[in-house]
Amino acid sequence: MKLYTSALICFFAFLSATSVTAAFADDAVTDPKAVKHEGDKYLDAKGDPTYNVQADGTVDWPTYSGFRRYHSECHVCHGPNAEGSSYAPALKNSLKTIGYQEFYGIVVGGKQEVDSANDKVMPAFADNRNVMCYLNDIYTYIRARSTDAVGQGRPLKHEEKDPETTKAEDACLAGTN
Repeated sequence: MKLYTSALICFFAFLSATSVTAAFADDAVTDPKAVKHEGDKYLDAKGDPTYNVQADGTVDWPTYSGFRRYHSECHVCHGPNAEGSSYAPALKNSLKTIGYQEFYGIVVGGKQEVDSANDKVMPAFADNRNVMCYLNDIYTYIRARSTDAVGQGRPLKHEEKDPETTKAEDACLAGTN
């Protein structure tokens, strides 16, 4: 419960810090073009995490990290490379219609679609530090897959990890975020 509360506090702090005031329903999918660069992270015009793939195929650190984290935590249900499975939808396609805030809310709180045609239940991951501490990276990777900026499989080249990212990860994993 403590991590869930911490995750929600961090989420709402993120919303405040990025001046996002729209409700999830207004969370429109935006152009993934990176317009801001902070450390090893890239942001789109809305301030949401995004990818940066260079002409030679080199990806930014969060996209590479997101590939690793996605394949350690998410691919069991959502399939390799965010392509989906018989168990859960292709997140590669989902990010074509939902934005960052809705994605974040679903991962933190879970989602249920249970009716006569569906029996889909995604658990909440708010207490899973292996997801929450890397959620922006996971989003960035899936976002790159949703536009085919990154192909299937492990990216062959990546930028270096910023030392501040390591500090933030260590603090998050230790539960001191």
